[in-house]
Formats: sequence, C-alpha cells, structure tokens
Amino acid sequence: MKERINKRWLLNKRPHGMPEEDCFKFEEIEIPSLEDEKILIKTLFLSIDPYMRGRMNDAKSYADPVKLGEVMTGESIGIVVESKSNNFEEGDYVCVHRGWQSYIVAHGNDKQLFKADPNIVPASTYLGTVGMPGRTAYFGLLRVGKPKAGETVVVSAASGAVGTVVGQMAKILGCRAVGVAGGERKCSYVTNELGFDACVDYKAGNLEVDLKAACPEGIDVYFENVGGEVSKAVAKNLNPGARIPICGFIAHYNSTDFEKEETPFHVFGGLNPIPEHRFFVVTEWFEEWPQATKELSKWIQEGKIKYRETISEGIESAPQALRDVLSGKNFGKQVVKVSEE
Repeated sequence: MKERINKRWLLNKRPHGMPEEDCFKFEEIEIPSLEDEKILIKTLFLSIDPYMRGRMNDAKSYADPVKLGEVMTGESIGIVVESKSNNFEEGDYVCVHRGWQSYIVAHGNDKQLFKADPNIVPASTYLGTVGMPGRTAYFGLLRVGKPKAGETVVVSAASGAVGTVVGQMAKILGCRAVGVAGGERKCSYVTNELGFDACVDYKAGNLEVDLKAACPEGIDVYFENVGGEVSKAVAKNLNPGARIPICGFIAHYNSTDFEKEETPFHVFGGLNPIPEHRFFVVTEWFEEWPQATKELSKWIQEGKIKYRETISEGIESAPQALRDVLSGKNFGKQVVKVSEE
C-alpha cells in the first residue's frame, strides 16, 4: 500500500494579540498501520472558526486550552479511506473534531463521529450552515433567544457563518431581522441576498443612529457575536423583556489583557433592569444535533437559507485563514480545502 503522510499544524507558542506564524508548527508524520476497530479518515475540508483563538490561550474557559505541541483544534469533514470497524465503510463521509490535520485515525465507536451525506447538501456545508456554526445559530436563537413572530431580532457579525443563519431563521419565524456587519459589501449581501430587513454598517461611523433607525420598535432579541461598541449601541435600544444569547465577542479575542476588557457581560449586566442574557455553548444540546442538522438541511433545500463560503486552498493555508477570520477579511463561512476526494 502507498505510504500515507499526515500533514498537521501544532500549537507552537501562545499568541500575544493576533496569532503570528511562529505560533504554529507544521509537521509531516507517517501514519501507522490501522488497529482493529479504528478508521482512517482523509480530510477534505477543515473548518476555521473564531473560537479557535480563545483555545490558544492558557486561560480558564468553557473548554480546555490547546496544549503546546498539540494539534490545533478544529472540526473537519473527510472520507473514510480504510476501515477496521463495523460501523463505517470505505467511502463514508464523516464529520470529526480532531484538529488541523490531513489524515485522522478515530475509533469506530466514537460517539462524536457524525456521518454526512453530500447528496443532501455539499460536503463543506457540514462545517458551516448545517454544522457547528449552523447548530450554534439554531439552538442559540431558539433556546436562548426564544423569538416570537413580530419581534425584532438583531445579530452582529451578520454576514458570518453563524450570523447569516440567525437572521434567515428569524425571517422564517416571522420576525424582523436586522444585521450588523462591517462594510457596504457585506451589508448589501445580508439584505439583498439573504433577505434581512436591514443591515447596519458599523464601519460607517453612525452605529448608534443607524441601529436606532433600523429598529424603530426597539430590539427584542440580540444575538451577540462581537461585543465592543456594537453591544453598547444595542443596549440603548433593548425592549423590556429582551433576551440576549451570547455566542462570542470577537472584538476582544486578540486582546493582550482580556481581564480588563469590557465584555458583553459588563455591558448588559450593568443595565437596570438587567435583560435576560447568558453565554451558551452548542454542546448543551448535543443529543439534539441530528434534528438541527436535518431541519437546517431542509431549509437549504427549500431555498429558505442561503450561504456563502470563503475557501482557502491547502492545509498549509490554515494559519492565515484563521487570521483572516479574526480580522474580518473572510466572507461567510471560512473553510480550508485540504484534499480532493
């Protein structure tokens, strides 16, 4: 059999601000012979997501940090190229959370392996709209935001992988959907292609005024992805009984002194009365993931949810792809195409 080489990225050092090239170490290693009950997955696409920046810090969080010398964390979709498990056959498509590497060895009984069907939606979509970002939008909005028809839902990072799904779901549920995004191009996409009712360009310099104009009846649900000045502008327009699912706050992720940052918890926790707000993690609803994937796939097939991807070529491009996500250069869901099928 032809020798297979696994290309992978390790965390080399803790970043101080934006993660530079020397924070990562690239290596190529030989793949050992497969043991019984194991499968070998060839990675097709790797997901690049904002949360990865937080996992590079040696700090207490909802998930353990990546250790120095470990493979960088991340989800991928791949194809089984060898199987010694009764649960998987060669040719099966699988979603797996084993980090930045071109081949993955996994146990066939691993409950965190998800089979995917690229005949329903394209393979890369399982990392975006019907994958972790889509499920994050789905459960965060439905379970924490709890929108009712006729209410106004605002989402920051509206053109991103999570935000696009939040806004389109809000429209499906009969709400007014208002996005906040950076730049005219992203805002036009959000309103013209995705069907949001309005989108506020935070780079235009009139955030507070423009947000108030876009939400004449106030804000009932705010899906938080950004933090910073967006949180403060939203806080001034919240209706009584507003709900705030806090998914993340990317404006602060590269901070060199995170303890001193004014996070959304400070902004919304300082209001009187304090609105219902909480941080959530999509794994809270792990048992219900298949249902979310099924419903999101159905909405894509029906044309109710549209999406866009930014695709970087080759696993070598992963560190730059992460920097692009953290600086807002990507458009829609960022993935790395690791290999051909």
